[in-house]
Amino acid sequence: MVFLYICLYIFKRLEKKQHIICKIILCMVCAVVFVHGMANDKISSVSRSYYVPDSIMDHIFDSAEKYATQIKEYEAVLYLKGRMKIHKRNRIIKYIPSMFRFEKGINDYIHESISDLHYTAPRIYDRKITAVATTFPGGYSRFFDILDFLQFNIYAPSVMANKILSPLYRKSSIHYYYLLDSVDYRMEGIQYKVRVIPRYRSTQLMEGFFWISSSDWSIRYMDFIGKYDLTSFHLSMQMGEEGESRFLPHLLNLDVIFKFVRNKLEMNYTGWLNFKNIKFMSDEEVLRLQEGDQKYNLSKSYRLTADTTKLIQDRDSFTRIRPLPLSDSEDSLYRAFDKRRTVSVDDTLQKPQTKLKRNLVFMGQLGDALISSYDIDFSKLGNISCSPLINPFLVSYSHRNGWAYRQVFKYNKLFHDGKLLRLIPQVGYNFTKKELYAKLDGEFVYNPKKHGAITLNVGNGNRIYSSVVLDQLKSIPDSTFSFNGLELDYFKDIYLNIAHNVEVVNGLSLWTGLSMHWRKAVHGTPEVAKRVPLKYNSFAPRLRIEWTPGMYYYMNGNRKMNIGSTYPTFVADYECGLKVLPHSGKYHRLELSAEQQIRIRNLHSIAYHVGGGFFSNQREMYFVDYVDFANRNLPQGWNDDIGGAFQMLDGRWYNASRHYVRGNITYETPFLLLYPVSRLLSFIQKERIYAGVLFMPHLNPYLELGYGFGTHVFDFGVFIGNEQGKFTSVGCKFTFELFNR
Repeated sequence: MVFLYICLYIFKRLEKKQHIICKIILCMVCAVVFVHGMANDKISSVSRSYYVPDSIMDHIFDSAEKYATQIKEYEAVLYLKGRMKIHKRNRIIKYIPSMFRFEKGINDYIHESISDLHYTAPRIYDRKITAVATTFPGGYSRFFDILDFLQFNIYAPSVMANKILSPLYRKSSIHYYYLLDSVDYRMEGIQYKVRVIPRYRSTQLMEGFFWISSSDWSIRYMDFIGKYDLTSFHLSMQMGEEGESRFLPHLLNLDVIFKFVRNKLEMNYTGWLNFKNIKFMSDEEVLRLQEGDQKYNLSKSYRLTADTTKLIQDRDSFTRIRPLPLSDSEDSLYRAFDKRRTVSVDDTLQKPQTKLKRNLVFMGQLGDALISSYDIDFSKLGNISCSPLINPFLVSYSHRNGWAYRQVFKYNKLFHDGKLLRLIPQVGYNFTKKELYAKLDGEFVYNPKKHGAITLNVGNGNRIYSSVVLDQLKSIPDSTFSFNGLELDYFKDIYLNIAHNVEVVNGLSLWTGLSMHWRKAVHGTPEVAKRVPLKYNSFAPRLRIEWTPGMYYYMNGNRKMNIGSTYPTFVADYECGLKVLPHSGKYHRLELSAEQQIRIRNLHSIAYHVGGGFFSNQREMYFVDYVDFANRNLPQGWNDDIGGAFQMLDGRWYNASRHYVRGNITYETPFLLLYPVSRLLSFIQKERIYAGVLFMPHLNPYLELGYGFGTHVFDFGVFIGNEQGKFTSVGCKFTFELFNR
């Protein structure tokens, strides 16, 4: 009821033209509350006669908490055999990024691999593929990547890389029903078959059963189904029988079904694991792990590295090391593949392509470049990757910026000693503002152990007005302030940043360089020239310090790979303008910020970003162009701005003050408001609450509240802006996230 009163108060304070949107929001809230009450009534009416006794559930939860951190480290040989069947296929399958390439008329494929698997607590999996045999003509699909299922520690609070809540975790039990299906009496003790049923539909919950032994309350066999993104899975695992491997899966069967716009693909996996060097945690090590007291260098956990020169791809060699035999139907897939390949080579040699056929092949390749992600690996030149040129999932809409599109290219060249050359050209267009943006980010890492690198950033920035306007803004009272009545002289911007970066000590990076801007008035008329110079340049040495205490890392050869930290990242960014270039002046800019993403209760997280900045030495004209507090007009992805951003704030405010203080926070959870109506909205993966505050002249303060949800296809959010206690704007943000995660 308190929440509804708050909504009614907001409704009264809004303008008439915003009443319709608020009515819709209030109706949604009331519907959720009503359905939530019905869901609770339904749950209370479920018969408890088949529930698992509390005494057994206490044993299950207690043992799961213990066994979740029981394994310290192990090594294993992993054999995987996957068979794909295409039940339905149309032309749309060609437009899906990161999808296998298929042969025309062929609907049955097989893929095998042998890998070395290394696990180190907590939840660090390193996999090295040593042998491959396949009938796929090429390509890779992340939809059928089994690595997430290998991280299926049923005892842990969450499984599949923190995607699904485990039913064996005590705090997650409020989301499940537990029914006693049957009891089996054996010499080593009683085994209970417990059926698990989600209380409501959700991609963060799974359904199935497990057999558990009363001798030590360990899982002996489990069988679960679930759904995430565009895939449905059915996973069964047989645990090891020996003492050391008793808590680890020995055999697994996995069925993965991918459905999208009348396309249906099915992959059936069989997995076999042979464990060795299993090490268990001592009580002291478990305590140190829970308290986060461990060495920051995790190189031993990531000691497996891929060596493609030793990768076995020869079919005969793979046959000699295959641990499980093929069935006759599986072997026939290889024979049919060899026959097709032989016939294709003979046809190419005997029948030269005509000019028309060559043109059709070229047009087909051109079409693939437009609609497909591609990755080109040149053994000596480097690697080039690009997202599809025609891709609706690079488009976003927001109330502030309207429609926008972005395209990204990537070039990487990794040298044998760990040195790295990276080039990232980007181009984008904002349809609402009719502005084209282009930039190039370059980096050469010459000292990979210390992250020593030389960076280059060049491009055109947002159109901006000069500091001459600030005195005009200052003279306007807050009660009558409005940008609409002001005459703002905008400048086009070309920028160039050259810098050197080095990690002084673990987690502390020092960035030194030069920042240069060339700005030219958009409308270079004599009237504008009377008010401001038509050209203005800037030349500024820049110093940026980033410090993340407790940074975990591992060494990959000579390269230091930072993983993350449980502490926030602190940033200090200072810039000093000098009179070097023509039409330039002096100024000082300083920004301070801290940001962090905190995972709480597994699938729940809080992200925050706080900061402030100011310009000084204000005797000459300059441009209030902050780095941390900036308006971004192109699609950035939903989580690119950690802790959230201001979605409803007018872009003109970003350059309207010599100082600012801001704070943003985002709470993300799979279960908030919509889970009672999950029958209709079972595709929702995350719900988010946003809050932001900004202090600057004429906005003391500006508040922004929002609610959003994320699905495997898109993310959507509704936001309300409040200026000086008055609700002034309501809008939304929409981004396509399909195939981008």
